[in-house]
Amino acid sequence: MKTARQKKTSREKMNNRIKRFLITFLLFFSVLSVGFIAVNATAPPADPEEPAGVNGTTEATTASTEAIGDGSSPFSIGVTLDANSSNGTLAGTLQMLLVLTVISIAPSILVMMTSFTRIVVVLHFVRTALGTQSTPPNNVLIGLSLFLTLFIMSPVLTSIYDNGITPLAEGKITQKEAIENCMEPLREFMFKQVKADDVRLFMNIADMEPVEELSEIPTQVLVPSFILSELRAAFIIGFLIYIPFIIIDMVVSSTLMAMGMMMLPPTTISMPFKLLLFVLVDGWDLVIEQLVKSFNF
Repeated sequence: MKTARQKKTSREKMNNRIKRFLITFLLFFSVLSVGFIAVNATAPPADPEEPAGVNGTTEATTASTEAIGDGSSPFSIGVTLDANSSNGTLAGTLQMLLVLTVISIAPSILVMMTSFTRIVVVLHFVRTALGTQSTPPNNVLIGLSLFLTLFIMSPVLTSIYDNGITPLAEGKITQKEAIENCMEPLREFMFKQVKADDVRLFMNIADMEPVEELSEIPTQVLVPSFILSELRAAFIIGFLIYIPFIIIDMVVSSTLMAMGMMMLPPTTISMPFKLLLFVLVDGWDLVIEQLVKSFNF
């Protein structure tokens, strides 16, 4: 008979097989979906009055087209090419798919390029220093961090909307210019917070030459440097927050030891004093005020 350990091992193997099967099925389904989207993407018809071929005067042509089946099937796979441009452009459906993919990861990208990281880390340090475990809950801390981020980043967001989104919607600038106009306020904000040592670190890793102007620093170097600087600032603020609460723990522990109450957990006694001190000094206002002022505007 199999032992309990052998049964557990066989059960884990079965679970791993099921997971691999589900992952494989989802990947296959995703590839199949993209294939059907590409199949249904049709190119615009060429103008019959203009001959196609040598001079490439048609507006669009379909390349790499293969019929599915015996030739009578209406389905075909193709890529739409602009004959008047040297670069090929994907069909509208595939462009929509790429746009949706970028939109799905845009919140994560923007969170890492704003003040959210420093705020949420500091608030978690405050909760840990108080010793209140899960109070306030994560939803409250994240919600507060998001609204503080909107408050701090409001000038940057206003600049992005006025210089990037609005002109693009009115057709005054191209998509490339809109992206550049949207990135410029974010880069300026990150440059004000980032440390030169962090930028130098990633430039050395990328084997880049020293630059004379900040505009020459690429975004792929600036973003990780900004994240490291934000984490460093958050940990420094967290250390300063911990100091008064550690003093309370030391005083309570020494008092309990002097009274011979070694079996009584010091954290149980110190927590009410921590909360009382935090409320008396109006701790939330102090933390939020100094946290907002820690950003360079």
